[in-house]
Amino acid sequence: MLPLSIEEIRRDYPILSRTFYGKPLVYFDNTATSQTPRQVVEAVERMYFRHKANVHRGVFSISQEATGLMEAAREDVRRYINARSTAEVIFTRGTTEAINLVAASYGGEFLGDGDRIILTVMEHHANIVPWQLLQRRKDIHIDVVPMLPDGSLDMEAYRRLFTDRTRMVAFCHVSNVLGTVNPVREMVEVAHSHGVPVLVDGAQAAPHMAIDVQALDVDFYAFSSHKMYGPAGVGVLYGRESLLEKMPPYQGGGEMIANVSFEKTTFAPPPLKFEAGTPDFVDIAAFAEALKYIGRLGVENIAAHEHALLEWTTAEMMKIPGMRIFGMAPGKCAVISFLMGNAHHYDTGMLLDKLGIAVRTGHHCAEPLMHSLGIEGTVRASFAVYNTLSECETFISALHRIRPMLD
Repeated sequence: MLPLSIEEIRRDYPILSRTFYGKPLVYFDNTATSQTPRQVVEAVERMYFRHKANVHRGVFSISQEATGLMEAAREDVRRYINARSTAEVIFTRGTTEAINLVAASYGGEFLGDGDRIILTVMEHHANIVPWQLLQRRKDIHIDVVPMLPDGSLDMEAYRRLFTDRTRMVAFCHVSNVLGTVNPVREMVEVAHSHGVPVLVDGAQAAPHMAIDVQALDVDFYAFSSHKMYGPAGVGVLYGRESLLEKMPPYQGGGEMIANVSFEKTTFAPPPLKFEAGTPDFVDIAAFAEALKYIGRLGVENIAAHEHALLEWTTAEMMKIPGMRIFGMAPGKCAVISFLMGNAHHYDTGMLLDKLGIAVRTGHHCAEPLMHSLGIEGTVRASFAVYNTLSECETFISALHRIRPMLD
């Protein structure tokens, strides 16, 4: 149970008081980005008004304050995911950059012609395109794990894909379309039995469940602030320190060096080796406030609240004639992707918008998954801690109202 009432929680989000077309905003696009509570916005304001100075370089007091707040945030992230050391916590611009970093640095250094990478059919483009870019440089092959009819991965097929040339496995913890929660620990055990490292895209998992990178035994884990009630433009790459030490820098510049001459440059140890240039220290410090916010509410409590909304809404949607829901794997996260009969997803989304309901439409940056489902796209509703049963009731009423318009 949440320690605060939903009404109290919603007061932290002024945007939820907005109206559109005369209707109160119902924000159901949390899988794309969550809203940001006033506590986090106030942390951004404090950084700009009280602590803004470049980090790691100044001996003066404000610079030391800013550096301390950024590095305290690194420790907050370490604690949130139970990393062994802050050396394993790299700040990026988001999950996408974190995955690109691994593909470019680890992939560029340790994958060669003839090697193979295992991905899954449900990957976001952010976990497909970076590996395809690597393919342009090296003759590597991508193998794809298919899924079962309920939207869960075909684990037997996954096991069969391994060969003596498999060098990397990368997959999402939670599907951003189906809500499927993949069996990370089991998949990691299989990969490690073949001596293969694993990268997990945790963008959809980190806001909704406790993450323990040591218990999962992952080698890399990526996630984003803006899906966790935090500022946009900040992400995290967790990397096993023994691997980070062997990897070359992703970018070059200030901050990530030990010594520079025109003859030779030596690099700082992780994590600074992978954080070239001035970081977004303002939003990194504010991200720490978002993690504290989640901690005060309790991530398990948030998940239970979202799951209750998911179960009620799914059951009510299934009563609507012609409703098609994609992804019904047991234990899924609070995401519902659907189509109403043969209506175009865009038409459904536009009609819902006129009733004040914000949902996502399209392929959700998962075109290969859509192709496997035989569709162009879906409508997607996704929940967060500030959503209410009343909003779900409004959503269901809206679906009944627009259904005749879509026939």
